Amino acid sequence: MRTTPHRRPVRRLLALLGSGALALAGAIALPGTAQAANILGNAGFESGSLSPWSCTGNLGSVVSSPVHGGTKALAGAVTSGDIAKCGQTVAVQPNTTYTLSGWVRGSYVYLGVDGGASTWTSSPSAYSQLSVSFTTGASQTSATIYVHGWYAQGTYYADDISLDGPGGGGGGSDTQAPTAPTGLTSTGKSSSSVSLKWNASSDNVGVTGYDVYSGASKVASASGTSATVSGLSASTSYTFTVKARDAAGNVSGASNAVTVTTDAGSGGGGGGFKQAAPYLYEGWGDPPSPTTVMSATGVKWFTMAFVLDSGGCTPAWDGQRALTGGVDQSAINAVRSAGGDIVPSFGGWQGSKLGANCSSASALAGAIQKVIDAYGLKAIDMDIENTDEFENEAVQAKILTALKTVKANNPGLKTIVTFGTSTTGPTYYGNRLIEQAKSLGADIDVFTIMPFDFGGGSDMYGNTVNAAEGLKAKLKSTFGWDDATAYSHIGISGMNGLSDQQENTTPQIWTQIRDWANSHHIARLAFWSVNRDRPCPGGGVAENCSGISQTTWQFTSITAGFTG
Repeated sequence: MRTTPHRRPVRRLLALLGSGALALAGAIALPGTAQAANILGNAGFESGSLSPWSCTGNLGSVVSSPVHGGTKALAGAVTSGDIAKCGQTVAVQPNTTYTLSGWVRGSYVYLGVDGGASTWTSSPSAYSQLSVSFTTGASQTSATIYVHGWYAQGTYYADDISLDGPGGGGGGSDTQAPTAPTGLTSTGKSSSSVSLKWNASSDNVGVTGYDVYSGASKVASASGTSATVSGLSASTSYTFTVKARDAAGNVSGASNAVTVTTDAGSGGGGGGFKQAAPYLYEGWGDPPSPTTVMSATGVKWFTMAFVLDSGGCTPAWDGQRALTGGVDQSAINAVRSAGGDIVPSFGGWQGSKLGANCSSASALAGAIQKVIDAYGLKAIDMDIENTDEFENEAVQAKILTALKTVKANNPGLKTIVTFGTSTTGPTYYGNRLIEQAKSLGADIDVFTIMPFDFGGGSDMYGNTVNAAEGLKAKLKSTFGWDDATAYSHIGISGMNGLSDQQENTTPQIWTQIRDWANSHHIARLAFWSVNRDRPCPGGGVAENCSGISQTTWQFTSITAGFTG
């Protein structure tokens, strides 16, 4: 949806090393191959009970129909707030390849291993087999296998699940339970979630995970000493405890109990958030000094683009530059020293994106958290574009679920989603994004549309307003908000000067859009980009100028006048 830098192809390591790579190969320790033996317990649910499987929200049950084999199968009764994730932890051997397979039926059913590989199928009306392989780490001694459905997609079924490979050797002889966790406390809350942390348990072999309970119901699981319980009701008191477990299935006693009352509901959480934040990109386009721009225009916020995947669900600026220590951090430090701040933008039109490449919502949340921790952020923007993210409903849901997680884990953090639009409002995928945000309880603060490259033609003001009004109508119908509340959750991110489709947003038109945004008290105003906020009439669509006649930093000055 916007002019983007040319990306050089990554050279392959073997091409660089040539035949020397073959000589090195013999010195590399290759993973062992699993022997074919199912090490899961109650793999076909023929015992008639769930054990040793456990399911979030007590939403799993054993049923007699429909089954794939035998007489029993698992049913996961997903809700709008819980994916009915059912799993069991088994002992495994380090540096070994395992094959996980199973038969599933239902709409959007997933099979995988926590922290590792997963696979899914969209909507089989009959049982369909899923299969995925993974290799354990060099010191890994346990793995948690899971199957789950998707929010509000109806009950799913699973049967004959198999993990083929050697057992870890710690199972049957280990009968000692871990010690009970201590120091359970709440670290944050919202109207629909509570964040918890506790002190680690000890075990004679090793603790493999923790389960969080509300009364007798297991409501969350974690591999570390913190978790967020979501899908809660507003203004409601909940009492939580935590138990530890090991690879042999031994479970500790309960921790101390902590009682937390969720916040009052607010209908969406965007009220009071106002941000004038044009995009600044350190990767190309003669990046200007941010403090020079701030001094000349009065702007305080910048949207820093783009955080991408550098491989393995690892965030990096432009997928190439380290999060800290480089030009991006220098720019951020300068902005903050001058009294401003930044919001990073994840994604964009092209490149290797975290939303598409991270294996799960929890993995994506972990990658986002690294950026939040690196800079102590107040807000994050997910720029969801193209077929790999925006036009992929499962990836949309993954992104929204990750945003829900990081918002619960970082009280006060504002979440923004940015996406393309038509001249009359959200497209099919935009509407789907909004509907999924409601279904998942993602509590997004700002829905920002990009009214350019959208057929705006000669009436960029009228079509931008029409698109924003269409977004307002969709937010009202989806969330049940009034006009004022819907406007307070809207953002506009334009393109100054010439767009890729030769639409022309002049300084005069951008001033009209800014004034409309102020009069309707929307939440956010941005444009692509400060790098292009320089004159070059007749210059076409360029990385470092607008292609039209203007004064330097004119669009940024106009944007700085946005107050909401």
